[in-house]
Amino acid sequence: MKTLSRRRFLTASAATLSVAAVPSLLLPARPARAEGHKVITAGKRVIEVKGRAANVFGLTQNDGTQGLVMNAGERFRVRLENRIGEPTVIHWHGLTPPWKQDGVSGISQEPIADGAGFDYDFPVATPGTFWMHSHFGLQEQHMLAAPLIVRDPAEAGADMQEVVVLFHDFTFRDPNEILAELKAGAHDMSGMEMPASDSGGNSMAGMDMGGGSMGGMNMGGMGGMGNMGGMQMDGMQMGGAAHLQDVQYDALLANDRTLDDPEVFAVEPGGRVRLRLINGAASTNMWIDLGKLAGRLIAVDGMPVEPIEGSRFEFAVAQRLDVVVELPKEASAWPVFAVQEGGRMRTGVVLAAKGATVAKLADMAEADFPAVAGDLESRLRAVKPLAERAATRQQTMMMTEAPGYVWMLDGAVHGKDKPIPLKSGDRFELTFMNHTTMSHPMHLHGHSFQVVAVNGKRIAGAMRDTVLVPSNMGMVTIAFDADNAGNWALHCHHLYHMAAGMMTSLAYEA
Repeated sequence: MKTLSRRRFLTASAATLSVAAVPSLLLPARPARAEGHKVITAGKRVIEVKGRAANVFGLTQNDGTQGLVMNAGERFRVRLENRIGEPTVIHWHGLTPPWKQDGVSGISQEPIADGAGFDYDFPVATPGTFWMHSHFGLQEQHMLAAPLIVRDPAEAGADMQEVVVLFHDFTFRDPNEILAELKAGAHDMSGMEMPASDSGGNSMAGMDMGGGSMGGMNMGGMGGMGNMGGMQMDGMQMGGAAHLQDVQYDALLANDRTLDDPEVFAVEPGGRVRLRLINGAASTNMWIDLGKLAGRLIAVDGMPVEPIEGSRFEFAVAQRLDVVVELPKEASAWPVFAVQEGGRMRTGVVLAAKGATVAKLADMAEADFPAVAGDLESRLRAVKPLAERAATRQQTMMMTEAPGYVWMLDGAVHGKDKPIPLKSGDRFELTFMNHTTMSHPMHLHGHSFQVVAVNGKRIAGAMRDTVLVPSNMGMVTIAFDADNAGNWALHCHHLYHMAAGMMTSLAYEA
């Protein structure tokens, strides 16, 4: 096992920034162009969390670099070696490979046995902030994940520093025990009532829940789903008091570290920094809190958006944010936090100028942060939206839950679901309608989609691969072009929801 050194940056004094900066353990200064396949090993690591040793997994290159950096226009030529002691398979989240190289057990690729390897080779045309993670069992909770950064060669000369941060929610517990407890009733649905308004505060009165329309959305094809008017579907309870977390964590991590010993990035006063932020948490939606800094959000899920200024940004599970900050000219230290929704637990990194004092940072915010509810989503606008075109296929997907921690798409758990058919060339519009007590970060593999409606209001929203559907009647419509034939996973990226059934697939017709 490789042991992560925790004290690489702060030397003589824990409060004073060293003169010589050490680059992030996640990224080399510049990616080397591969000759042959780069080797990434899924292996075991030991990190320190709040003074305790923790056995976790990782995805590292031979030089110890976690993850991968490459340039758009190169080929993704990677050999994945499995050394974690059990089967695994890795998904290249945000890339659009041929479907049999997408890395999803049971849909696109068989698990790789321990001690074995698999060669991947496909072109990567689109730059962006992406990531890689296990798509087998609950290994993602064990931190089998890493950044996957695809740089734009046209930006090679830009006078901007790059900082990559991968966030996790961490537990010392066995995730299988956590899931078993959830199924045994830790996520209690009893006594819940249907709210009088949806997640956007709109009245539910007068909303047609039959087979006709709802907010202009076609509800056809929902026959056999039970009594919708009574919000009960074959014993499935729908709606009720919202839950923000159903798993309690020991810590949040930023690049494997807590705020007891955060990673410190050396920066130049008055300089520009591009934060590439990845929410690699298993189940925790977060807020990015820039503190005293002002930021400009320029991309989500690797896709450019019309800039939005701010110091706090919603950050759902599996999403990525690219935020540019213009640093003040004084030599100081600026923390960048990620805070759990509905709570105060936080983690982060520090941007610090030479000679600046890095103060001790509390791992709890001063006040609770609100739920991540989709306000940012309604404001985002794509720089490169889909071409104007009428949808050739429309479908509404119902999201429901049942006692025993059962999470369903269109009334079925994965394994009993039917793949959604589509044809090459389709413009597909898919509306997620959430009748459950929790939000769901929905991820579509193999495609980028545009968010075209939030709670029934049409927008020319962001291009994404993961969108959060708010709880209690939240609705989000996405549109995408069927241009990557194969069988593709579609699922909630809350790891325990996916493991408990909230997953299906799209299958191209021959």
